[in-house]
Amino acid sequence: MQDNETVQPKESGRKTRGRIDLGDCIKVMANWPSDSIDLVVTDPPYLVNYKDRANRSIANDKTDEWLAPAFEQVYRVLKPHSFCVSFYGYTKTDVFWEAWKRAGFRIAGHFTFPKRYTSSTRFVKMQHEGAYLLTKGNPAPPTNIIGDVLEFQYSGNKHHPTQKPLGAIIPLVDSFSKPNDIVCDPFSGSGTTLVAAKMLGRRYLGIELDEKYHAAATARLGDYIIIHD
Repeated sequence: MQDNETVQPKESGRKTRGRIDLGDCIKVMANWPSDSIDLVVTDPPYLVNYKDRANRSIANDKTDEWLAPAFEQVYRVLKPHSFCVSFYGYTKTDVFWEAWKRAGFRIAGHFTFPKRYTSSTRFVKMQHEGAYLLTKGNPAPPTNIIGDVLEFQYSGNKHHPTQKPLGAIIPLVDSFSKPNDIVCDPFSGSGTTLVAAKMLGRRYLGIELDEKYHAAATARLGDYIIIHD
């Protein structure tokens, strides 16, 4: 599915199936019940102090003291035998692995998202994104098993400096959750995971720390209909 921001009409006459909270995800999730979320698909800060060409930055992208506590909460709120898909900064792979394993996650797979463009250059041209498939417990294989190399079209980064394309997120939500499941993104950014969940008939819960990105995600969610009930 293309990452098209203009073709979906606004929904009308439907009850809200989710929300995105403004705040620190560690504090917000601490108030959620354990074993209550069906799937987490998230794109946390990569710990690289990133700034885009417009000088936009991301909160908590310099230091990692929040990383392990955040994923401990993610693990706690996930239902037993469920999945978490997490993007990560591959120059900080060891830090992410340690945080995931400390929380209790097991690594079940890895996704590669080849880009048709170079996002930055240092020792090599950086032309892919990566995400790990993590498990809490021992979930059954999904009914719709997808490949571990997925299309990644340029999103334009209109709403967020590291905005992921819908076309990359929709297969993850579709494979690792079912209609009416609760899909969570504790680092919601521009809300791509939540939009994918809403479009696929899932309920959704998001958290975003930055007020301007929270506002962008909230507005963006209002532009999409629910495809499945």
